[in-house]
Order: sequence, then structure tokens, then C-alpha cells
Amino acid sequence: MKGAAALFVLAGCGATLALAQSPAAKPDTAKGRIIATQMCAACHGQDGNSPAPANPKLSGQIPEYMVKQLGNFKGNTERKNPIMAGMAAPLSVEEMRSIAAYYGEQKAMQGTAKNRDTVVLGRRIYRGGDTARGLPACAGCHGAAGTGIPVQYPRLAGQYAEYTEAQLKAFRSGERANDPGAMMRTIASKLSDSEIRAVSDYIAGLR
Repeated sequence: MKGAAALFVLAGCGATLALAQSPAAKPDTAKGRIIATQMCAACHGQDGNSPAPANPKLSGQIPEYMVKQLGNFKGNTERKNPIMAGMAAPLSVEEMRSIAAYYGEQKAMQGTAKNRDTVVLGRRIYRGGDTARGLPACAGCHGAAGTGIPVQYPRLAGQYAEYTEAQLKAFRSGERANDPGAMMRTIASKLSDSEIRAVSDYIAGLR
């Protein structure tokens, strides 16, 4: 599960796939752990705390969000990534739910903001947005502490700044387009490179 993986952390704001919402048996976290160990751990860590900033942390992520992302990767259509498409292809909905439930129960490793010079800018964008530009506050959907809102909006707190930056730029360019209503594409289009770096670094330090 390398590169743009099931989390981030950002896409799919405000909705989940029907497969994430349809009635189903309770997820089997024990089965999810086995699958995660065999398929996902090399890139995302056995407990979801990815060892590399190019791959998102999955620990503590909202399960419904992860199920949506896996569903989007499957078939390499709604969210295009050849590696993740290959990983998601053989998974059933039940297996996706089990993996997501397992990672969702794991303790998220705290991150750290690294650039003191951009903390004020990153905080301003995250907490208040910019009404003059029609830029909403990130906290409005993802929470003041970045914990997200179950089912609707993903957890961002502690996510690698490098990953968040890459995803915001992918939304801005249209390379990533699995956000319902083009919400994240619209938001990212209003951000400059320096603003994306600042807010991504700020998010990394949220806890």
C-alpha cells in the first residue's frame, strides 16, 4: 500500500461510498490485522504508523474514510494509483472494513511541526481560512485538533507534512479528484505553494 494510500488524509471530505455505508457484519479486526500485516505493513507499518513520510499514517484514522479510499483505489478509476489499485483489487468489502477497523483502533503516533517560521501562517489557514478569498478553515471539517468527524471527514492530526503537501497539490492540479463535490480541489486551488507547505507542517504538529 505505497504512495498515495488509503488515508489522508484529505480526500473524500463529506461523504463515503455506498459500500462503506451498506449494512454488513461487524468488522473482524483480527482478520484485519492479518491482512494488514501481510499486505500493508511494509509501507504503512503494522500498527499504521508509516515509517516513511511518502506513505500516510493510517493509525487512528476514521474507518469509513479508509473504506472509501480503498474502494476508490480498487479498479484504479476514482482514485488512480497503480500500486494501491493492485493492493485493493482482491479485497472484498468485508476485508476492507476489517482492515480499516483494525487500523482505526491503533494509537496514532504524534507528529511534529518542523518549521517555526510558518507556524503562524499554517495556524491561520487551518483555524480561520481566508474569507476574502472564499477559503474555509480546515478546522471546520477536520476539527480544531485535526481528529476529523466520523464518517464524514478524515483525521489529519500528526500526518506527515510531506504527504499532506503532496495530496493538496494533487487536488490543486486535478490529479486527485475523488473528493465529492470537488470540495478539496476547490479549496486547494486557492492555496499557494508556500501556504500548502505551511498548513501541512502545522497539521503535522496537531495532537
